[in-house]
Amino acid sequence: MMAGFHWWAWIILAGVLGLAELHVPGSYLVWIALGAAVTGGTDAAFNLDLTAQIGTFALASAISCGGGYFVYRWVSRPHRTDVVLNERNRLLLGARGMVCEPLVNGEGKVRIADGVWLAAGPDLPQGTAIVVTAVHGTRLHVDAYRAQRVEDATETPAA
Repeated sequence: MMAGFHWWAWIILAGVLGLAELHVPGSYLVWIALGAAVTGGTDAAFNLDLTAQIGTFALASAISCGGGYFVYRWVSRPHRTDVVLNERNRLLLGARGMVCEPLVNGEGKVRIADGVWLAAGPDLPQGTAIVVTAVHGTRLHVDAYRAQRVEDATETPAA
């Protein structure tokens, strides 16, 4: 029967890998450290031989790395409020504004907040409320804004 590592050697390996994670940018050593810690705990509980220790380490590391993939994917998902560094114009999608120079033959200008933008879209007269549907370069593609009908607040419901 082959003698394996002592359980505390796995715990020390887990600590070393955990510390290395702090100093090596962009690495995923924390998940392998978790596999080493699980192996150390399992070895302490069941006194495994070397083959079982290596198998436990491989399986625990694979499972923790797989879990880490989903953790990082969830953490790094784009948030609607995040400013996209080189695509800030995407923040204009859904913005509302007003036509300040009529859109004729599909071209004109719209005002959104304190800026005036070149616009493309259906022919619309000056003063029409618009919503941005797409952004291509510095040109906004717009449509007329159609607010949902709101019941008149002065009406009293029938009793």
